[in-house]
Amino acid sequence: MMICPSCPSARSLIGTWPCLTIMRPTSSTWILAQITEAVLWTVEFRVGFKVNAGYVALLGKPNVGKSTLANQMIGQKLSIVTDKPQTTRHRILCICSGSDYQMVLYDTPGVLQKEMHKLDSMMMKNVRSAAVNADCVLVLVDACKAPEKIDEVLEDGIGGDLEEKPPTLLILNKKDLIKPGEVAKKLEWYEKFTDVDEVIPVSAKYGHGVEDVRDWILSKLPNGPAYYPKDIVSEHPERFFVAEIVREKIFMQYRNEIPYACQVNVVSYKTRPTAKDFIQVEILVEKNSQKIIVIGREGKALKLLATAARLDIEDFLQKKVYLEIEVKVKENWRQDEGLLNHYGYGGQIRVI
Repeated sequence: MMICPSCPSARSLIGTWPCLTIMRPTSSTWILAQITEAVLWTVEFRVGFKVNAGYVALLGKPNVGKSTLANQMIGQKLSIVTDKPQTTRHRILCICSGSDYQMVLYDTPGVLQKEMHKLDSMMMKNVRSAAVNADCVLVLVDACKAPEKIDEVLEDGIGGDLEEKPPTLLILNKKDLIKPGEVAKKLEWYEKFTDVDEVIPVSAKYGHGVEDVRDWILSKLPNGPAYYPKDIVSEHPERFFVAEIVREKIFMQYRNEIPYACQVNVVSYKTRPTAKDFIQVEILVEKNSQKIIVIGREGKALKLLATAARLDIEDFLQKKVYLEIEVKVKENWRQDEGLLNHYGYGGQIRVI
């Protein structure tokens, strides 16, 4: 069940909670049953019943496994994952709810040591805004790399006085790729030379140690009402995730500068009861030479991209779709603050 918490009506029914809108209804009986369930759950959590609920910021350098961990925490794939650094551009809100807790996890872009474009600086601003009001912070490091201080990551991610930072957990990820003895040595180093509350080794890829991370988070979250109905896993619209899936396939199919020069927008999304849903997507690049590469000889590269993206979109939406992709040139879009705000990099996800 998908519930949208953004509709402004019917607030009198459940206090200050917005209207709960079922996204893909099938019958009036089913709708009534689901709305009743959602309203009862909301009332229970907002009136009197307390849970461990709060916000969690996920920080780290590029390609340390933040998105993989976020997906493991909520039990499904929301953040795109590739083997290339700086895949995540937006601050992805992931909501993980249990019978007595709700953690709102912010998967953030990797902390950059050098900002090359206006896009980079806006992404880092989003990282800081995610961490500044977090109830606790998770810092991921790569177990395969030599241990290093995390002060720079914390300063860039949290900003301000590090003495006032929230409870912080250091997560040693990719422990499956090194020997147990090496894991123990690196744990000892991070416990000795970093100012964190605890260090936990995990393998986000295989889920090892994720429950230990969850238990640590729950021990730090305040007791209070839940922020969202229990069936919500993110507040981003479906169109946002459709664009992210296309962008993931670009990262997987193309090399060098191409993935980083691409911006993906959903131009049109039409639900058709008697036919496949129609989705029109545009890919923006900065140069005509990049456009030629994305399309490929006789359009073969673009066709391969569209097929891979369509299959994943259908799996995500649980329905058949017709996907149309067009490639356009928008020079220097990564330096245009107005365009970047329009594309959602100002912190507010827009339905484009």
